Amino acid sequence: PLEDRYTMSKQELTARMTVMMGGRAAEELVFSEITTGAQNDIETATDLARRMVCEFGMSDRLGNLTYGRRERQMFLGRDLFEDRNYSEQTAVLIDEEIRRLVDACYLRARQELTEHRAKLDAVANTLLEKEVLDGEEVRRIAGFPPAAAHASPGPSGNDHPSTAAA
Repeated sequence: PLEDRYTMSKQELTARMTVMMGGRAAEELVFSEITTGAQNDIETATDLARRMVCEFGMSDRLGNLTYGRRERQMFLGRDLFEDRNYSEQTAVLIDEEIRRLVDACYLRARQELTEHRAKLDAVANTLLEKEVLDGEEVRRIAGFPPAAAHASPGPSGNDHPSTAAA
């Protein structure tokens, strides 16, 4: 099952960030304005991009390296302490790469929402009526197949939903 997996591909992580940036992209697309509503998603996407670059070595530009050591330092009153073991120049490159990843995911989310604007509007209108929708309801309203119909075997042979759909 998906929740039992310990590894994720760069493509899967990027797809997750794209979904996270969808709220901000939808705000701009529909209202031509942004609000604080997407703050948590932006924070989570930024943190994931930072981990991809600094912990997972998933940056073509910075290579297969880990930047910063994270250690448990309970006596300092914090759960984690990060030792910055890289130069200021590398810090600038890390920041640029994180921004590039998040911006690319935002642009992809905006492109997908623009292409599927009628589906976005249908889901939004249904939310105004019902207030809460589960994943299957969203898939049905948007005209996508049920989740089980697009499952693919995971790395361990278990089935899990594909992150490339929708």
